[in-house]
Amino acid sequence: MNLPERYRQVRARSEAICQGLQAEDFVVQPVVDVSPPKWHLGHTTWFFETFVLLPNVAGYQPFNEQYNYVFNSYYETVGARVVRTDRGNLSRPSVADVMAYRAYVDDAMGRFLADESGLSSSLKALLDLGFNHEEQHQELLITDIKYILGNNPLLPAYQTAYAKPSVPVIAEEHWINQPEGIYEIGATGGEFCFDNELNRHKVYLAPYQIRQELVSNGEYLAFIEAGGYSNFRYWHAEGWGWVKTNQIKAPLYWHQLDGIWYQYTPDGLQPLLLDQPVCHVSYYEAWAYAQWRGFRLPTEAEWETTQDQLDWGSRWEWTESAYLPYPGFTKAEGAIGEYNGKFMVSQMVLRGASEATTPGHSRPTYRNFFHPSLRWQFMGIRLTQSC
Repeated sequence: MNLPERYRQVRARSEAICQGLQAEDFVVQPVVDVSPPKWHLGHTTWFFETFVLLPNVAGYQPFNEQYNYVFNSYYETVGARVVRTDRGNLSRPSVADVMAYRAYVDDAMGRFLADESGLSSSLKALLDLGFNHEEQHQELLITDIKYILGNNPLLPAYQTAYAKPSVPVIAEEHWINQPEGIYEIGATGGEFCFDNELNRHKVYLAPYQIRQELVSNGEYLAFIEAGGYSNFRYWHAEGWGWVKTNQIKAPLYWHQLDGIWYQYTPDGLQPLLLDQPVCHVSYYEAWAYAQWRGFRLPTEAEWETTQDQLDWGSRWEWTESAYLPYPGFTKAEGAIGEYNGKFMVSQMVLRGASEATTPGHSRPTYRNFFHPSLRWQFMGIRLTQSC
């Protein structure tokens, strides 16, 4: 696929994800971690305008000079920006304005990419980063839309334009034995990867067993019914404080009505399917469940070493690894260097992908990361034990 086709494909998918929304849905920001859908559409457009068009197209005129302030996310190098908590206050620009902005930039990018043979290798790498950046926001769009509508008192269903893969049915446990040894993890840099996946390096692993399947809703329900949320022995002190402060009693989107458990889905409120992988749990909950079962979570090195034998891709999987730089990690100069490195504190690594991940976006070396308390992404649990 050439660059113009790749660009059009990526951009079209972002808008397709939003097709089932009402105009009012585009503006809502229930919590700081969730951004309004129209902000995602504007921010991904701003990326191409700011980092591709402005530096490389002579005489290019920005669509709106104020949009650098409105749609910059966290790039200190690029200038001031709207505080993240205030994105939901942006009644202006309107949805129509944002879509006009996308059309304006898409038209300019189409002309710019018409002769891709004249583009330098560094510029092609930047474009690849832009494509993958927008794919990241496509997953955020799906999860943010679910949070917005899943916290609407009416719990409305919504149409999803992403191709939801089949979620595996979990009927029994299978365990994989991995012998002690020195293994290699990390990306080589031959194909696209984010900078936090570099450099490939050796790790020593003691022998361990890792479960082939994810933990199911039914298995997690047993933890709830056994009093898992009321027994501090299973929790980190910080996790226990989170449970008590927020009165957490079940995964996000679980609702118990007249003694029956339901789960909010794109089809609205539906009976909980016990044989599906548990979803929308925090690291605190994943760790507590593993403790209750007498197991632990895998490290990211253990996960990557055995990933080719695992059933992964429907849930992002919490690991026991803090989000830290690999040996030899270096940040790029300028704004692009702010992409990953400055977040390497107070975060835990997740591996795999989810049903909301854009097809082809993930890979075995992909390192996702979030704070331990967050659970609005499609997050699940895999068990491990040392031998």
